[in-house]
Amino acid sequence: MNTHRPVRALSRALSRALSQSTSSSSFPLKNVTKSNFEPVLAELRRHVAAADFVAVDLEMSGVTSAPWRDSLEFDRSDVSYLKVKDSAEKFAVLQFGVCPFRWDSSKKSFIAHPHNFYVFPRQELPVESPTYEFLCQTTSIDFLAKYQFDFNMGIHEGISYLSRGQENEALRCFHLAYEDGSKLKEVRDAPLVKMADTLFTERMKNTFTEWRDGLLRNKNGGFQFQGISNDRQQHLETIFFKMRPALSLNGFTSHQLKLIQLVIRRHFQDLSYVQVNGENSCQQRLVVHTDSKDDRESLMKDVKDEHLRQAETKVQAAVGFRHVIDLLSSEKKLIVGHNCFLDIAHIYSKFVGPLPSTAEEFVSSVNKCFPHILDTKVLLNANIGLQQRMKKSQTSLSSAFASLCPQISLGAKSTDLAFQLCVKVEVQVDDLRSSNWNSGAKHEAGYDAFMTGCVFAQACSHLGIDFEACLPSEKLAHNEKLQKHINLLFLSWSKGDVIDLTTGNKNVMSVGSKNNKKRYLQISYEKIALIWGFSTKLKAREIRECISKVFGLTSVVSIYHLDETAVFVQFNKEKLVSEFLSLKDTLERKDGPVSVLHPLAGLLEGGNTRAADYETYKEICSSPNAKVLFADQAEAFGIQWKTKLVEAKALCLECESSGEKKALNPASKSNEKSERKNMENVQSDSSTACVSNYKIIDSLIASRGDKVRTNL
Repeated sequence: MNTHRPVRALSRALSRALSQSTSSSSFPLKNVTKSNFEPVLAELRRHVAAADFVAVDLEMSGVTSAPWRDSLEFDRSDVSYLKVKDSAEKFAVLQFGVCPFRWDSSKKSFIAHPHNFYVFPRQELPVESPTYEFLCQTTSIDFLAKYQFDFNMGIHEGISYLSRGQENEALRCFHLAYEDGSKLKEVRDAPLVKMADTLFTERMKNTFTEWRDGLLRNKNGGFQFQGISNDRQQHLETIFFKMRPALSLNGFTSHQLKLIQLVIRRHFQDLSYVQVNGENSCQQRLVVHTDSKDDRESLMKDVKDEHLRQAETKVQAAVGFRHVIDLLSSEKKLIVGHNCFLDIAHIYSKFVGPLPSTAEEFVSSVNKCFPHILDTKVLLNANIGLQQRMKKSQTSLSSAFASLCPQISLGAKSTDLAFQLCVKVEVQVDDLRSSNWNSGAKHEAGYDAFMTGCVFAQACSHLGIDFEACLPSEKLAHNEKLQKHINLLFLSWSKGDVIDLTTGNKNVMSVGSKNNKKRYLQISYEKIALIWGFSTKLKAREIRECISKVFGLTSVVSIYHLDETAVFVQFNKEKLVSEFLSLKDTLERKDGPVSVLHPLAGLLEGGNTRAADYETYKEICSSPNAKVLFADQAEAFGIQWKTKLVEAKALCLECESSGEKKALNPASKSNEKSERKNMENVQSDSSTACVSNYKIIDSLIASRGDKVRTNL
């Protein structure tokens, strides 16, 4: 018998176990709910403090509240922000991924600690405030369900939170609630109108007098009720409260307690009614005996201070997940996300305060909370070498992870050169650790945050950042090779609109094809008219034909549908916007046969067609209403007019076309406005109507002439 065989067998078993644990491990990431939040938060503080950067990712209940609120190619940067703001305000964050990355010089690899937080906007405080409401987008919910999102855990075990603004408001409400005498004055002024109330107050007056007199007679501590019936003894119990004798009031109704307060205020200067939180957060009502006025004031101050301490404790507990946001903010680590402008807007809206009305105000506020943010999507598109590695323009997170981190994404070792160039990343979850980890939790926020951090690490290596040469005191956020990429976020990925969180400046980054870039640069928002409420049977080609018959075949550059009820019309000249709006207004004021024969009649059919300039589109986008169709949104916004004229612009354009470059005289402006007003006042006059009709006929003749010349 070979005595070494069992030892060799054990050795081989251990080797297999070790190789499996290091080659391809699939232990789950750290799921965090309200039941384990406190210990995980303490652990996360250590990881974040030691981290070189922290990757984040969010899963939301939806992205857009209506099709027209999607990111569109005709969206100006300020409109893009308003759409992101609307999304962040209407939808909920369901999961929040946080993954600190720390460089371990001894192992020459990053150590990642992925955390997957379930969050839910539960109302935890008793203060009066409206309950949370949020929208759910079916496509987003279906997507999460497809990847086995645990909605039950999210709702029942999700961590609640308060924003900084909500925390301050809750503390203010608690302070007001416990102001001295704020509630007792109302009781004192209430008259007794029922015989039952009179009898009850007289009985309680006798009871308190009897109890107090007994205390004064018996100063040696023998506090016993004498001469009180058994039915009242079960409601009154003598105890000590803050070293003072007190009666505990049990079993009384809220109305009876108010009457007791009234009795004490009217008849007993040495007794005080107090309300304190007992065990299990139950309210305990007491009548406390005090020796003097100073003693009574001291007691009430102690009670108030205790109430405030308890209230602050409740508020701190209700702050919940925001403690994680405060941690990331206070540590001022480099925050890394992927296409994360919407994520940052959600973080601000949910955990800091209401989103500002403009992008400039937003970036200023965000920069104070998170001074160093890096978007890996911006980083990947800014570097030609990385774009080549990414195979043209595929910069989604999953594509970037598969292209830049093949060894990590496949969870296996390889001798391939591309694999060897990868920066090593080890994952640690509690006591489990692996250099090739795959949790199998795709599209969970914690795993997506891990992928984002891995992509960033590989991109840094490609940019020439040597993690081994970096000193421990050097912060990655201040690395020279990253400076031109930090705090740049995509306002609109489809258009390449980028905003600088440090300065508030906006610019366009080249993304996608050259044809797209050329088309976006051609957009002139001053040349755009917004039309909505027309017949849904009208197609873009038909709308173009209607307008071109009046203003010329080359007058319309493009037609873009917001949805079935609204379009953008981009003219080739800015003055055509005001001319179109003015002509539409004139036609709708007339009821004659010429208006019916006009080329624009098809567009105006039904009498519900509205038109305005681009600024009106921005105003409608700023509305919090959530209508699916744009025409309904505009109506809910409160627009009653059919045509919003651009008088000032039209006047300036007329001056420029006639060669008058000098500034307009204010007096002449007022004269023109008064003349216009007078003209409108006499529009019922037949001669005025004839003049207007002649102008319409002229436009008809001109449009036919254009058509004849085109045919030639």
